[in-house]
Amino acid sequence: MDYREKSEIRDGMRIDWDMPIKMKDGLVLRCDIYRPIAEGKYPVIMTLGPYGKWLHFADLYKSQWERMCADQPDVPTDSTNKYQCWEVVDPEKWVPDGYVCIRVDSRGAGRSPGIIDIWSLREAQDLAQCVDWAGTQPWSNGKVGLNGISYYAQNQWQTSALQPKHLAAICTWEGAADFYRDMAHHGGIFNRGFVQDWSKAQVYSVQNGRGARGFKSRMNGDWVSGPETLSEEQLGRNRRDFYEDCISRKLDTDPYWQSRMPDWTKVKTPLLSAANWGGQGLHPRGNFEGFVRAASDQKWLEVHGIEHWTHFYTNYGVELQKKFFGHFLKGEDTGWSKQPKVLLQVRHPGEKFVERHENEWPLARTNWTKFYLHPADMALSTAPQNAPSAVTYPGFSEGVTFLSEPLEQETEITGPIAAKLWVSSATEDADLFLVVRAFTQDLKEVTFQGALDGHTPIAQGWLRCSHRKLDPKLTLPYRPYHTHDEEQKLAPGQVYEVDVEIWPTCIVLPKGYRLALSVRGTDYVFPGEPGAGVATLGKVWTGVGPFTHDDPRDRPPAVFSGDVTLHAGPDRQAFVLLPVIPKK
Repeated sequence: MDYREKSEIRDGMRIDWDMPIKMKDGLVLRCDIYRPIAEGKYPVIMTLGPYGKWLHFADLYKSQWERMCADQPDVPTDSTNKYQCWEVVDPEKWVPDGYVCIRVDSRGAGRSPGIIDIWSLREAQDLAQCVDWAGTQPWSNGKVGLNGISYYAQNQWQTSALQPKHLAAICTWEGAADFYRDMAHHGGIFNRGFVQDWSKAQVYSVQNGRGARGFKSRMNGDWVSGPETLSEEQLGRNRRDFYEDCISRKLDTDPYWQSRMPDWTKVKTPLLSAANWGGQGLHPRGNFEGFVRAASDQKWLEVHGIEHWTHFYTNYGVELQKKFFGHFLKGEDTGWSKQPKVLLQVRHPGEKFVERHENEWPLARTNWTKFYLHPADMALSTAPQNAPSAVTYPGFSEGVTFLSEPLEQETEITGPIAAKLWVSSATEDADLFLVVRAFTQDLKEVTFQGALDGHTPIAQGWLRCSHRKLDPKLTLPYRPYHTHDEEQKLAPGQVYEVDVEIWPTCIVLPKGYRLALSVRGTDYVFPGEPGAGVATLGKVWTGVGPFTHDDPRDRPPAVFSGDVTLHAGPDRQAFVLLPVIPKK
């Protein structure tokens, strides 16, 4: 095979292209190593994933790259940007600081042969072996850190649980942890838009074996997806069908999901978990769960806003990462010993963020406040229901919205959210899409630049009513935890108590604004004009980006289009529990 396997000095670095790392089963993965020219032993920053180590950021993610550089001019500064790659560090900003940066193409992707099996245990085992390989190289000081966004964050949780000897620290930047709950089946409802569209556009497009039918690297002029050019039939045999794997496995008890779930009791690596307030559908939940549940006694949480690919590359993000890794990989006094356990960029309307330091998550001083649903007048208030009432909506509709009176004072809502509803359906099941919303004094909705969609609401939660069963050990008043281990079908017309997890959020609402809770039968749609998407995941977005739940295989109309009724009353107190934060 015509692999590059060459070493050269370029742009102040020694670059080793296409270096082999042999796995225990004999398969050889290919990596690129960016390291200082001077001889010595250096700490390692590593990633392993399927996005193609030779694919330049701007070749598949052009709109994201151009927008980020225009909005954040510090990103392209102090770099030639020749080696920028989607969701991994820019070596030109790390190698001069005495780090070795290694990018590994995962099995079946880019320059590495094999079968693509997205986020599999096999892949985590590969990454663990790569960590220990890097920790024993002559240019390594024996300490390896994992650092990357999204895919390159998500496999860090599993790898940490495997406890490779040379893994010294992980930075999981916007990384899901529970692939069933965080990504594929939100509340038991299949997330077709992301699962199908993302895998085709971003993974299969750089599959190993695309060769001359794939991308040519602007980094070195060679083929991103390997020296071989295989037929479509051969490519199909060399990958698992991610869409079919996900939609066909309805319950979390399936070994497919269980093998991808980290054992939190074994995640003991020092960690920095960076979440995005607007990452509903993929990017905040795992970061909060990982921070809370990991067994590590050295763990920190940071939460920010705007697009999920941006802050990782800004001076703010790079400085935070280097402060963390300098402490754990180099033993330097970076000031990390004084780092607050929780660093929040507190969100205000208009994309304004104010930094604040906290000691824990959720915040200990939270005033957990119940806002009750009143179907009689569609009100949302802190007064409990004193008489029975109900409201009915069609299952495939925008549902109903409960609206509060204007807030009497500025109100901060920061933390996880939960709702308790009493539901009946005309059929054997019902899907609930819950949206916490905010409106100005003239009733214009307040949305945000989310991790992806430019019109992201305050918070969202989902639940398939047949998946209402709770795990008594993991459920908390503010975070219901569903087992997803059996379907409990509904008897038509019978009323059921259901608890809905709504993903964590942060917003400071001015006096006079209103809160609302929408209970829908379909995905949230922003009431204004649609927004621009991105080429890889859809050019037009309407409020939830690619995180749509519209697969007829998962939501047959005969079951899910029937009427749904919400009930409330003295013996059926329906409410949303909000984390109201008093001023310090």
